[in-house]
Amino acid sequence: MMKNTLLAFALLLPALAVAAPQIGQPAPDFAVVDSHGAVRTLEEFAGQPLVLEWSNHDCPFVIKHYSSDNMQSLQRRYTEAEVAWLTVISSSPGTQGHVSAAEANQLTTTRSAAPTAVLLDEEGTMGRAYDAKVTPHMYLIDSNGTLVYMGGIDSIRSANAADIPKATPYLADAVDALLAGEPIPNSVTRPYGCSVKY
Repeated sequence: MMKNTLLAFALLLPALAVAAPQIGQPAPDFAVVDSHGAVRTLEEFAGQPLVLEWSNHDCPFVIKHYSSDNMQSLQRRYTEAEVAWLTVISSSPGTQGHVSAAEANQLTTTRSAAPTAVLLDEEGTMGRAYDAKVTPHMYLIDSNGTLVYMGGIDSIRSANAADIPKATPYLADAVDALLAGEPIPNSVTRPYGCSVKY
């Protein structure tokens, strides 16, 4: 009897799980407090493209893109083009990469980062809704709220900053195509990095 009950429960688990986001479908909604105490929602960014960047400042793969100024230059480039950019931290309290609001703001300052906001997703609700697996895991949402890209920031799965110029810049290619009104060349790619510390 116990074995049958466990089997039935195991079969139910996939149905109870949050559906993974799909390209071409509405992006999962969210309401998350940012590092300045404001609640940020998907609806707030209706009418403009939106980049989501999952981050963990202690992750070597994230360090690669920040120590080289690659991430910050992308943030500046696209926010200047009226693209919103949210850095999302889903590390739970007591895990690698978890920061307080003050620490998040200090990181933004010391790294000369330029996101629209830094979201503190301590409970991992937003991260799980987007099925964010690693840091950095990148997403692009168009001005209609449709998910149009998800995956890696680029094509070379390493923590070596010297590899950045040699890599195919998947995220940049996606945003550039969206802004130009062209099809996105690779709408789903394989992300690489450190596991999100839910």
